[in-house]
Amino acid sequence: MTEGWDPGAFRARVDEVLHRFVADEADLLAAVDPALGPVADEVEASVAVGKRLRAAFCYWGWRAAGQPDSDALVRAAASMELVHAAAVVHDDLIDDSPLRHGRPTAHTALRETVRQHPRPVDAARSLAMLVGDLLVSLAGQLFATSGLPATYLGRARPLWAALARDLIAGECLEILHTGAAPDTTASLKVVRYKTAKYTVEQPLLIGGLLAGAGDRLRAGYSAYGLPLGEAFQLRDDLLGLFGDARHTGKANADDVRGHRPTALLAETWRVADRPERERLRALLGRPDLDEEGLESVRAVMRRLKAPERVESMIAARVEEALGALDELAVPAPATRALTALARAVAVRAS
Repeated sequence: MTEGWDPGAFRARVDEVLHRFVADEADLLAAVDPALGPVADEVEASVAVGKRLRAAFCYWGWRAAGQPDSDALVRAAASMELVHAAAVVHDDLIDDSPLRHGRPTAHTALRETVRQHPRPVDAARSLAMLVGDLLVSLAGQLFATSGLPATYLGRARPLWAALARDLIAGECLEILHTGAAPDTTASLKVVRYKTAKYTVEQPLLIGGLLAGAGDRLRAGYSAYGLPLGEAFQLRDDLLGLFGDARHTGKANADDVRGHRPTALLAETWRVADRPERERLRALLGRPDLDEEGLESVRAVMRRLKAPERVESMIAARVEEALGALDELAVPAPATRALTALARAVAVRAS
């Protein structure tokens, strides 16, 4: 992988690292007691599939700084996917989402394991929380044992603390704003801290720090990564409500039933008149929302052209990211790969 960028081949490399590492750790967990088998299964299931975008951005943060392809770097980059897997388990738990990638989420799948428990739903949620906690620990372990020199790892380690802090800040902000009057500025802050930074900017910066990138290059990574990460989450919000669930693998009603502070909802609310806001109030946050109610929310959004405004926000952010990339003097393969990754983030069906 010295000149061309083959996303499929890269995903296969990351998958090989993740699946082997997590399978070994899951076996060690299950060896403690046979009762832990279903928990270990959920640890493995958490990394079974994925786009591996975070690993890719870490990899190209390294390569754009002039470093060659490296199996040790791929292992370090794969640790970004364990951070993501932990965030997904915790996010599904917080949102009480039933599906992810077309299969039951961890807290849903584990209910069968604790059916004898006096409070099986609470017990399953507790087990899922611990699965996510273990994944965070495994991410640090994989990073530290990647095979890169200790001096390289030391350069990037401080950013891990920032990554965790920002991710938790974003999750907390989403909880704090859930159910409140929708506000686009507040929603975009949630987007930035919950998703954008740890999806694009921070993996790029970690790759760059591992490679010894200077201040100017790292500033360029942020100028590219932050708007692109925001575009990723804005696309996710659109897909969450208007996408094909067969492709997204998630339930379309989650954001509406949860009354989550998405930019899509905030943009709808911003231009809605009083009757439209009353209609939305009657539907948002209802756990029993049916398909008819969901379609009513979609109809209001379409009528007010909220999806089109979010599409414009996505396009503007991708343009900003690519403009920042154009100003960076990085090797041509890195420019091509980061351009392709930007388009993959913005134009997708899942």
